[in-house]
Order: sequence, then structure tokens, then C-alpha cells
Amino acid sequence: MYTIDEIKELVKTVSDYKLGKIKIKTDDEELVIEGNCLIPMQPPMMPPMAPAVPMAAPAETTAENPAKSGNVVKAPIVGTFYAAASPDEAPYVKVGDTVKKGDVLMIIESMKLMNEVTSDFDGVVGEIMVSNGEPVEYDQPLMRIV
Repeated sequence: MYTIDEIKELVKTVSDYKLGKIKIKTDDEELVIEGNCLIPMQPPMMPPMAPAVPMAAPAETTAENPAKSGNVVKAPIVGTFYAAASPDEAPYVKVGDTVKKGDVLMIIESMKLMNEVTSDFDGVVGEIMVSNGEPVEYDQPLMRIV
């Protein structure tokens, strides 16, 4: 049995993410919450984007290895790394590209939500540490901005 607070949280989730329906089924009960927004069964060409999630932490600069200096952009959430908005589009950034604070660097898909990750730094993309479509963990280094 679900508590009223758990049900309220699920209703809020349906509303916040404009879900058509959420259905939770266990052996002895079923809970269905339907929202006002109907979502098409086929995915749209461009999935809806969640608000930009800026997340990066400065890396330690080492005199012994200047190639490893700069600012490291880390995964703000667990999900799947995508270098571009869709498979047929060019990646947001490549090694050697100049970026400014606020530029979109990548997308991390988590629970069917596409989360744009933006740069907290001005600089040049020095390294991309993951491949397109690769699963990533929270706080995993993804990119280096030098």
C-alpha cells in the first residue's frame, strides 16, 4: 500500500515531466496515475530537453604532465553520454574546439530525459574521455577543458 505522500510525489512527477501516464504494478496491487498531457507513442525527432545542467569541477594541474592540466567536466548524473542531439547531427564539440562558459558540451540521457551539460569554463576542448552512447556514472570525468 502506498502512503499519501508517496502518491503525491508520483503525481508531482507526472505533472512536472508532463507524462501521460505512470503505472506501477506489484503482485497484489496496481497504481495508475494519468496526467493531462497525452504523449505520442512514437518518439519525437528531437527529444525534449531538460534544463541545462552545468556541472564541472576544476582538475588538479600537474607540472609533470601538462596534457592533463585544465578543468575536468564530470557527469552530473548517471546515464548515457551523447555527443550530439541526434545520430545524424554533428557533435556539440570536438577536441580542439573553443568553448565559452554556458556552451552545450554534451547530452546525458537519464530515465528517458535528455539533460544538456554546459561548460562552466572558457577554453579549448583538450580531451573527450568517453565514447558516444557509452554509459556514465555520477562524477565520472567526461571531458577536459584547457
